[in-house]
Amino acid sequence: MTVTGIITAIIIGAIIGFLGRLVAPGKQDIPIWLTVVVGIVAAFIGTWIAGLFGVADTRGIDWLEIVMQVVVAAIGVIVVAGIYGRRAIRR
Repeated sequence: MTVTGIITAIIIGAIIGFLGRLVAPGKQDIPIWLTVVVGIVAAFIGTWIAGLFGVADTRGIDWLEIVMQVVVAAIGVIVVAGIYGRRAIRR
């Protein structure tokens, strides 16, 4: 993976993470860096799921793939916010 690939993954992950955070219900008290990490992981998982359904490589913009990535990011944000919130309360 090149430096450009890493930077692109971070930018796309940040966008997917923030979109997932917008879609997720309630308030999420997690730091921005954790949102980006969730977004990067969600982008990979969403692409994998889209590949399973055969919609990862289509002509034009892969809207179904993006939707899958955002849904995975929203689920990830909810899970991470729950874990991170419980961890912060115990301190």
